[in-house]
Amino acid sequence: MLDTDKVQRLQVDHRNRQVRWGFIWAIWCAVLWGAWYVPGFAIYSEFPFVDMADEFLLAAMVITTLNAIAVLLAMFVWIAVLGKTKDYVRTIKQVKISRWYAPAGLAGMLAIFGSLLAIAYVGAAFAAVAALMYPIIGALLAKLWYNERITPQAALGIIIIVSGGVIIFAPGIVGEFTGAGTGGLLGYVGGALAFVGWGVEGAIAGRALDVSDPDVGLTIRFTAEVALWIVVAVPVTWMLAGGRLFEVTADTLTNPNNLLLLLLLGLTFGFCYVAWYKSFPLIGVGRGQAIASLYGPLALVWLYLFTLEVPGIQFVIGGLLAVVGSFVLFTERRDVLEVIRAVPGVRSDAPSPSLQKPTR
Repeated sequence: MLDTDKVQRLQVDHRNRQVRWGFIWAIWCAVLWGAWYVPGFAIYSEFPFVDMADEFLLAAMVITTLNAIAVLLAMFVWIAVLGKTKDYVRTIKQVKISRWYAPAGLAGMLAIFGSLLAIAYVGAAFAAVAALMYPIIGALLAKLWYNERITPQAALGIIIIVSGGVIIFAPGIVGEFTGAGTGGLLGYVGGALAFVGWGVEGAIAGRALDVSDPDVGLTIRFTAEVALWIVVAVPVTWMLAGGRLFEVTADTLTNPNNLLLLLLLGLTFGFCYVAWYKSFPLIGVGRGQAIASLYGPLALVWLYLFTLEVPGIQFVIGGLLAVVGSFVLFTERRDVLEVIRAVPGVRSDAPSPSLQKPTR
């Protein structure tokens, strides 16, 4: 007969290891996500983008498309090394599972496009901290779709994040509407696209990752994004920009510096996504998003180290508020670290038996 206390201790140890690795993956996501803004900023200083001040929409579209392809190539290498290529093929054929990654890819592509648009029109520091509001979207959608509870503590976190968002967005937007701005209104729209897109993607990914492997699922998600760019976005852009689209793409790919920057974009963003997706099943989408929000301050540090430009004080204050709010939003007691979802017939505020401290 099994020792009940021993079984409970093993369950607690197993869950503690899951939580520990969930936090580790989320922190790695923050480090790599923050680093992504450095090549994302630097590529605008290279030909042909340096001469495209009047064509930033086209520039952001080309960079986002090539970024998605670079990430997908990195993911193909990653799953091949892990021996999961057959799992990728098998999962993509399971439409009930793979269909979730199409809307996730759409939300993610809009977020990345918006972020690169924000870099071009406003600056990398703004782009980095603007997306910090995405946990609000994730929390609201989790409440709407999955019946996850929004506790008073979570509501306080949302208020703090919104306060940070006002500090980040308000000065620039007011300047644009009063004529004192720099003509970067599209950049602020891009910042909004970033936090809405990543919030939606996180909520969708949480559902998809319930039934699929994170590495395989992520590769399918970027397969969907690349397909959306090639099948939908590229033809639309070609109709609007004509041959200029292919001219810019050719100039980009024939510049060796751009190839190096695209490699860095693919590696940093690809593996930040790997860490992000791996954290979700372990500590929940909300907490994975909250810890990954540390990418904002880290991005400001990375950008300062490589550009020696001090970020605006409103970005620093707003970013720190958003990070604090994210932790308030999703930080719970140790005994409720599992994803909080309302289950019919079960009290949603009851702690999981597997997390209760065993009696001695």
